[in-house]
Amino acid sequence: MRRGETTWWRRWTATAGALLSLVALVAVEGQRRRGAPEFEPNVPYDGRLTWVRVKYILPDFSSSSGFRGGRDLPWSHDYPRGERHFTKIVSELSTARVRLGASNILTLDDPLLGKYPVAYMAEPGFWRPNDKEVLGLRNYLAKGGFIIFDDFAGQHWFNFESQMQRVLPTVRAVPLDASHPIFDSFYKITSLDYTHPYYGLKAVFYGFFEDNDPRKRLLAIANYNNDLSEMWEFSDVGMFPVDMSNEAYKLGVNYVIYALTR
Repeated sequence: MRRGETTWWRRWTATAGALLSLVALVAVEGQRRRGAPEFEPNVPYDGRLTWVRVKYILPDFSSSSGFRGGRDLPWSHDYPRGERHFTKIVSELSTARVRLGASNILTLDDPLLGKYPVAYMAEPGFWRPNDKEVLGLRNYLAKGGFIIFDDFAGQHWFNFESQMQRVLPTVRAVPLDASHPIFDSFYKITSLDYTHPYYGLKAVFYGFFEDNDPRKRLLAIANYNNDLSEMWEFSDVGMFPVDMSNEAYKLGVNYVIYALTR
């Protein structure tokens, strides 16, 4: 690359990075303005499919993170509308016995987590589990649990990957394509050509497998550069195109059906 081209490339990447940061700040500000939701009491286990959202303690971020001193809790993003809308869709489309109008919030070291086959975590880029939570997730996955990681992008991958390596020290994140059974467990999804609803980044779906073997059970899926629950939350107000919201629901339904049948 010639000198002039090098200068142009540096200016372009700097501008693109600044624009991406601006979009991220706008999205974070939108989340923060909504404030921390009113958390409802957990409901007792009764055998129905109950949506479980994982909560974690928020580290002490610098003021530039957009979270310190505010009411925003990254793990709570899209609560409760995201799960309320999504569980209604699962109930209407499948024969699963789904608990509607209620969901649970649990930590990874809560013994009750083992009662629920599917767990969901938002913003794992901010997740810093303690040793008990690391062991809790390891045991949950080993006993048949399935966890969905959602709503993170860009450099947030690095923290997420390092925390997963604490949970499963030899784990590898395997990029998935549409041939994996999870994309044919209910809907036949033939293309994974999705983009983040705000940033426009190309979504990548990563799987974490038992014994690192893609032929074995899928323990967890990560919706990197994507935010399915954001589209679930606002699917009734026209914030996103109908097709985009529908695709987000299709992915989520496939995840749940896969987890319940494997």
